[in-house]
Amino acid sequence: MRDRGVATLGRSLALVAGMALVGCANPKPILYPNAHYRQVGPEAAERDIEECKELAKGAGATPSQGKAGQMAGSTVAGAGVGAASGAVGGAVVGAAGRGSAIGAAGGATAGLLRGLFRRSPPSQAYIGFVNRCLKERGYDPVGWE
Repeated sequence: MRDRGVATLGRSLALVAGMALVGCANPKPILYPNAHYRQVGPEAAERDIEECKELAKGAGATPSQGKAGQMAGSTVAGAGVGAASGAVGGAVVGAAGRGSAIGAAGGATAGLLRGLFRRSPPSQAYIGFVNRCLKERGYDPVGWE
């Protein structure tokens, strides 16, 4: 019975991870509606943004700051908090070790899920490259969202 629960948890986590990776959209620049933007329109501006993003990637700028590393850190932090709180709860009922193990597993899962659904900001090099590309094309980027 216990093995079946672990297998179900593993499949559930894999499904959630897959959905999170597909559903996370990368941030993009926000353009001030200056004369050039109004002249070319939002569709052309969107195409220019995509072209500038591709140029940035081609130059070696990465659109994210290492999602895997952020998720790993979040998972480890969650496991640590879970283990500590589980040990305290387990000590109250006389099973600190078991409470710690249960807390660590729950905390690691919570940390992993938090890391999966947190949007990773683009690297500064990537933002700078795309912004410069857009400025050279006549746009006025004011921020990223």
